[in-house]
Amino acid sequence: MFPAWLSPAPDSAVAAMVRQGKSPWTDGVHLLWSIWVFITPIFSPNGYSARWALLTLASYPLFVLLYAMTLLAPRRISYRYALGMVALSMAMLPGYPAGISYFIFGCVMLRTADKRNALAYLAQLAVLNIVFVGWAKWIGYPWQMLVWIPAMTMIIGVIVNVERANQEKDAALKLSHDEVRRLAATAERERIGRDLHDLLGHTLSLITLKLELSRKLFDRDSEASRREVEEAEKIARHALAEVRSAVTGIRATDLAAELASVRLLLESSMVHFAYDPPPGLPAEIERALSLVLREAATNIARHAQATHAQVAFACEGDSVRLRIDDNGNGGIVADGNGLCGMRERIAALGGTLSIESPKGQGTKLLVRVPVKPPRAFADGMPSHADDEPAPAPGARLNAA
Repeated sequence: MFPAWLSPAPDSAVAAMVRQGKSPWTDGVHLLWSIWVFITPIFSPNGYSARWALLTLASYPLFVLLYAMTLLAPRRISYRYALGMVALSMAMLPGYPAGISYFIFGCVMLRTADKRNALAYLAQLAVLNIVFVGWAKWIGYPWQMLVWIPAMTMIIGVIVNVERANQEKDAALKLSHDEVRRLAATAERERIGRDLHDLLGHTLSLITLKLELSRKLFDRDSEASRREVEEAEKIARHALAEVRSAVTGIRATDLAAELASVRLLLESSMVHFAYDPPPGLPAEIERALSLVLREAATNIARHAQATHAQVAFACEGDSVRLRIDDNGNGGIVADGNGLCGMRERIAALGGTLSIESPKGQGTKLLVRVPVKPPRAFADGMPSHADDEPAPAPGARLNAA
């Protein structure tokens, strides 16, 4: 177990990585650059001496601790640990050239640890390098080192500054996307709630009135009471059909929205995606094609190792054709669960699905679906064919 003071602060760099779904050890890989601490003696006249070994044993654990604290401490104070690495390097510079690596790490970690703007960071970097050059020159280091150490520090600092700025923008963009999705989901839930209230509110009130009237007529006019119960049953069946239809519509996936989602998935996987705008199609066909498109795109992103994918639509007489191409590995010889699911959905619409996937030449998936399928495809929902028709307008008037 680590001590409590090594736990990441809520506003630390490590905590920010965890919130982005990254490993808390992500920045630990940069410690590999500290290999120069152990390589530098090769270029020194004294080589790997006992003095070097003792100074390394004394300073390297402290350096690693300071590095860790720049990532674990709150951002408002984490710069202190980066400056601590700089101070450690300056203190050891007279007799320990390998400590120059601590100086470079300290300069770079100033930007990694803090959220200061680029100009302020570069100005601070310039000041630290001026101090370093003055101190190293006074000690007697060769002029070549007085040139390449500041140059290396400034170049690495600029690169890290750009990378950190991009990471911060990506994190802000992800938060913005998450907020948009959350607001869209909230709006959709509210819409569904309003639709169901409008759909069922009046109908349930009407059924209640019918049943109440039937109860009152039960002793006086059993025939009239029976008619009211029958009308209430018809109204309830009609309401059930409307609810089923509404649920089917809610479950339906808009094909244009699915294409936009696929583009986001593939472009983020470094796959260029081109597609034609979809034609107007019945809801059940759009839903089936959307699910096929989603499954195909997932396969391309995960397995195909493609760099380009394309989707094209074409209307051919009384049918519509969907073609999905990629330039990936190909070599699909058997249907997995995904392809089997695609075939079942297309077959339910009376369509066909074919696939060409020669090894090393990409994959071509072709779907043909009749515009008027032979039977309803409702994604597992029961057929409404047995539902009784809506009650006649007079049935509603009788309840008034």
